[in-house]
Amino acid sequence: MKNIILTTLNSRYSHTSLGLRYLIANLKELKPQAEILEFVINSSVQTIAEQILAKKPKIIGIGVYIWNAFDIGELVKIIKKVSPETIVVLGGPEVSYTPLRVNFDTADYIISGEGEDSFYTLCKELLDGTCTQNRVIYSPKVEFDKIALPYDDYTDFDIANRHVYVENARGCPFECEFCLSSIETKMRYLPIEIFLDEIDKLWNRGARNFKFIDRTFNIKISYAKAILNYFLAKEEEYFLHFEVIPDNFPEELRELIKQFKAGCLQLEVGIQTLNLDVAQQIRRNLKIDKIKDNLKFLSTETHAHMHIDLIIGLPSESIESFGRNLNQLYTLSTGEIQVGILKKLSGTTLDRHDKVYGMVYNDAPPYDILKNDLISFELMQEMKRFARFWDIVYNSGNFQKSTALLFSDGKVFENFYDFSKWLYKRSESTYKISLDRIAEFLFEYLSISHDKELIANTILQDVMGVGGRKIPPFLKKIIPADYDFAQKEVSKANKRQQLRKE
Repeated sequence: MKNIILTTLNSRYSHTSLGLRYLIANLKELKPQAEILEFVINSSVQTIAEQILAKKPKIIGIGVYIWNAFDIGELVKIIKKVSPETIVVLGGPEVSYTPLRVNFDTADYIISGEGEDSFYTLCKELLDGTCTQNRVIYSPKVEFDKIALPYDDYTDFDIANRHVYVENARGCPFECEFCLSSIETKMRYLPIEIFLDEIDKLWNRGARNFKFIDRTFNIKISYAKAILNYFLAKEEEYFLHFEVIPDNFPEELRELIKQFKAGCLQLEVGIQTLNLDVAQQIRRNLKIDKIKDNLKFLSTETHAHMHIDLIIGLPSESIESFGRNLNQLYTLSTGEIQVGILKKLSGTTLDRHDKVYGMVYNDAPPYDILKNDLISFELMQEMKRFARFWDIVYNSGNFQKSTALLFSDGKVFENFYDFSKWLYKRSESTYKISLDRIAEFLFEYLSISHDKELIANTILQDVMGVGGRKIPPFLKKIIPADYDFAQKEVSKANKRQQLRKE
């Protein structure tokens, strides 16, 4: 039994909560009394409550994020109904900024801000019976280089089976209005020697899958070089994920990135828009020429896999402007283009555009935009389906040759928009569509304007390129008898990266 349970609902089983590990690492003498229990969203909330309460904790600390806010709200209600004497403390970005748009009224305490020090103090006072703190505790920013680091609190099971999240810096120097990171423009760094020592300990324990949560990995080139050089010295296979800004790849950084083998390096590149007027509206600084040059370099001279972010629904951006962004990015990069829908997060300054541009958002998580003065609700719904189908057809890498036929005239947005409307009407769903069904839908749609045998062979090359797959049933009557079914083994963990490098 433990006095303190730290818990959250991750979006996937493979994920781990770095925030919980920071909290437990900084509990000092209370640490032996604490335990982390992690769950996954969409699990039974009552079962989660049962498993937590089975530990008979006096205090439950819960990390609240945009993806789990609704489930956490329900979880807190159940816990307090079943065990009203158990103290529930909430923290995390979803409760750190007002307005709170999910009902957390039954929680006993809410820590707003970085909780490493505040959570320890609250727990100590609660367990000692001396607590006089207000229900909402406004926690100041910690001294990042003074707090205990969380990496020893990854278990051997975590290291063997899940992503290991790490961070070398907090803050972001930019002021993009849609992003919570813009609230803290002052950067705080760990000394690089200390950070690399922590990475080395994780490596020696067997960690090979590292996700850096730093918002701007390549803003401080000396640190970025030190980290890249550390991994380049390793001979074993590994996977690294970094968030990077698109306009800061000096030659010294380029030379290092070019040395990484395929499947090792993934870069999340925030573009959001290529429209300078729109970017100015949301206080985003764009250096278009540098962005184009760097994307070309990353696509043609490196093995890095890219996630390039675009947003639908930004203030003053029409669908036509978004379409031009997509068409241009398709010509600049072979990576995934992540099409996101604008969300208005509490704490950001996006609401200043609401009246001017008629911005209307969903009040429930994920607080996505419903319409604005340029995009009707009906059109926004179509674009949300567009984004979903784009991910499962184009970004997946499963249909690279087939989508190349779809985009053969260069009208990437226009053609995929037409296809997405047809596909939704044909499938009546955006989820739980099998690979075989997507292949059949593509065949049916492309056959309207292309030779059926050409389409059949193209789709077969896409689908059958991965080991273990079988011929889609609808194609068995069309394919030539002597078709060469050469297949290759593809790692499930990095399948998208490997497919998109073909």
